[in-house]
Amino acid sequence: MPARAEIGITADGGTAVVELAQAGGITMAHDGDRDPVSASTYGTGMMIAEAVRHGARKILVATGGSATTDGGSGAIRAIQDAGGLRGAQLTVLSDVTTTFVDAARVFGPQKGADPATVKVLEERLARQASEFPRDPTGVLRSGAAGGFAGGMWAHFGAELVSGADTVLNAVGFDRELEQATAVVVGEGRLDSQTAEGKIISTILHRVRRSGRSLQVFAVVGSVSEDLGDYRENFADVLVASDAAAMRAAGADIAVVVNSLPDGGRLPDAGMLQT
Repeated sequence: MPARAEIGITADGGTAVVELAQAGGITMAHDGDRDPVSASTYGTGMMIAEAVRHGARKILVATGGSATTDGGSGAIRAIQDAGGLRGAQLTVLSDVTTTFVDAARVFGPQKGADPATVKVLEERLARQASEFPRDPTGVLRSGAAGGFAGGMWAHFGAELVSGADTVLNAVGFDRELEQATAVVVGEGRLDSQTAEGKIISTILHRVRRSGRSLQVFAVVGSVSEDLGDYRENFADVLVASDAAAMRAAGADIAVVVNSLPDGGRLPDAGMLQT
């Protein structure tokens, strides 16, 4: 089924942003059953090639929400078909540190792979790793998007970095934090994986590092039963899955923060546990 995808390019044309999920995402419309074996990153490679064609010298690729476990082979082929990167530098943004072959076991089931299929995907990734120009086995973050990150690292020297840190740095989060009276974070589902490098865990770390005792509120689509004591990081966790519920959550948070002495700061600087 044809897909429509967009890339972002800075005003000076030097940097492009590509979202892998637009061309190979788990929520994309598709014909028939999902096939975790045949799902390909070729469309993402086409987006990268288009960014190169527009003259981008730095290309940021966000890898969340992928449906693929092809080790980036589809994207590699698409980029090579278009004549390569022509000197452009790839940076792959991810919020997981999973290594290349482990991508099948860790993420395959959520992409529709049963145990037998996970084994097939593991064997394919291991074979690819041995055949790539550089072996991504053991490289942190190389398993992002079903090994896409490792394929880009192995073939094009891509830099693999924390997506959360990159975004927070880009928006000047630490500077804004100095002026904040409270912090509100959001996520589709708050669960045990939240603590493993995702944006919320990174924000909690930065709040703690700042030395300021700020209340942190989480507004999320749902909460997993396996959250455990991680919930203690938040002054409150509010579930809001539509615009009306989000407005209500915002109003509730405002009431709490406005009722606190000293601009919303708390006396216990050690409340955050990361």
